[in-house]
Amino acid sequence: MDFIYDKEERKNVLAFICVCIVWGSTYLAIRIGVSAFPPALFAGFRFLLAGLAMLVYAKLRGLEFPDKTNVKRLSIVGLLLLVGGNGLVVLASQWVHSGITALILASMPIFMALIELPLPGGNRLTIKGWLGLLLGFSGVVLLVTSSSEAGSISLKGAILLILATLFWSIGSVYSKQFKSKGSIVTQIGIQMLAGGLVLTLIGAFLGELSRINLSLKGIGAILYLAVFGSILAYSCYIYILSRWSAAKAGTYAYVNPLVAIFLGYIVLNEPISLIVVICTGIILAGVFLVQASKLKPSASAAAIKAPVDK
Repeated sequence: MDFIYDKEERKNVLAFICVCIVWGSTYLAIRIGVSAFPPALFAGFRFLLAGLAMLVYAKLRGLEFPDKTNVKRLSIVGLLLLVGGNGLVVLASQWVHSGITALILASMPIFMALIELPLPGGNRLTIKGWLGLLLGFSGVVLLVTSSSEAGSISLKGAILLILATLFWSIGSVYSKQFKSKGSIVTQIGIQMLAGGLVLTLIGAFLGELSRINLSLKGIGAILYLAVFGSILAYSCYIYILSRWSAAKAGTYAYVNPLVAIFLGYIVLNEPISLIVVICTGIILAGVFLVQASKLKPSASAAAIKAPVDK
């Protein structure tokens, strides 16, 4: 039994590492992509391509598909995570440096902790946890105000990123409130297809179709995000979300800024100022306090099922 547990835990950790590194690099790919492609269509094509690929694969392999009720639930998850979450990140990336984007999104576990509080069996926060919330939000405010003066972020971009963090947190917590039948491959494919369709429709409604200018840079960014950011890393995130708490799974956001800031500096020459380093420490310290202060969930929490089959 110990061997089985260790093997399963190794799979969880490897999936977590994949999310940390790959999603850290996607901020750079998004920043490059929106410089060559309309934002909503850029995000929509990415998820349409990935979602269709996963559903076709599932059909060819004869994998089980969810029933209509769970298709609706999975579609809601896809809309919250991919339209409200990722879609707003892509939109904000037009005005925010990739490293700063990842750093603001590092506050996501704080949002998750707040959302989980009123839920049955939700984790409670101690005084240390509330201090962590205050510290983390203070770091975000300091980052936004100081970086806006340096031109690496705008107030519009900051608001969009905070909303994106909220939507992603709600979607992650909601996904753990039900257990869907069907293969995890089909479930992820449905989420991506739903998100991709809505994002594409939004782009068409906003008149982005006339602004499409195909370039090797834009196509390369879409393909990288579809294969690595969506099929690989998003699948790994949904996988660990089915085995860990939403807040624990969300701690990948701690590592993403380090990867994003480094790549942004190397590839796009995005500046790394002293204030960015200070804000990084403040935000991550706040998130750490929130996580460290959380008490064990009540017995009712054990009754809450994971979103996907193991």
